[in-house]
Amino acid sequence: MKIFTKENLIKNFKEIYNMGWIENKRHGNQGGIGNTLEDLLGIEENNLPIPNAAEWELKAQRSKTTALTTLFHIEPSPRAVKFVPNILLPKYGWSHQKAGDKYPKNEMSFRQTINGNNNSDRGFCVKIDRDNKKVLISFDHTKVDSRHYDWLKNVKSKAGLDELDPQPYWGFDDLMHKAGTKLLNTFYVQADVKKDKETKKEYYHYNKVFMLQKFSFEGFLKALENADILVDFDARTGHNHGTKFRLRQNHFIDLYEKITRVI
Repeated sequence: MKIFTKENLIKNFKEIYNMGWIENKRHGNQGGIGNTLEDLLGIEENNLPIPNAAEWELKAQRSKTTALTTLFHIEPSPRAVKFVPNILLPKYGWSHQKAGDKYPKNEMSFRQTINGNNNSDRGFCVKIDRDNKKVLISFDHTKVDSRHYDWLKNVKSKAGLDELDPQPYWGFDDLMHKAGTKLLNTFYVQADVKKDKETKKEYYHYNKVFMLQKFSFEGFLKALENADILVDFDARTGHNHGTKFRLRQNHFIDLYEKITRVI
């Protein structure tokens, strides 16, 4: 196994930067930008063998993209209630777009990507309760878009139009532990991308490298409040794909206390 010091790894990043445009060797692979970088460094997937008291990981992303990055999965509390399958889906769900086709006619869906900056078109949003140390999911029927009028009538008959009661939430301690185990010290690499019109091959220029240390929970909360982190529900009848916390591109560095620009 190839062993790096941080200094040696930084030297490697500078050499890769000086190589300019590099062909993606993992054609058809969505993770080609990270895999190509791992190949150049001679390491296994997302494994940075740096002898250190802290764990390190490597993360590579496109410089200009609207794609969201999944930080982690975690279901809301209280867990015993099983909010998504027992409350949100049956009481606040709607007919699945493939009901009667791929799925049975009574197939329901609850797919919402919500944030802490404004309400979704179905009235849901994220709220930060710093006094009680909770991240809550809130519902406001006055913020529901008019095109969902029929759905809102169904919600009224099933659950009423008041705030969710009880409200699904995540305790600060649970989120801090989950994020702290997922968002390790990181070498965060960004690359510009171009594609050859004739060959359709992609090329990467790895031109930004940051050394990110010590996860910042306050930065995490601010990203939630600013809608840079989104909460994503994805459930249908009989199958919950899991509740995810997802990050907008170019905000990864906001989640760390110590940020060192390498390139």
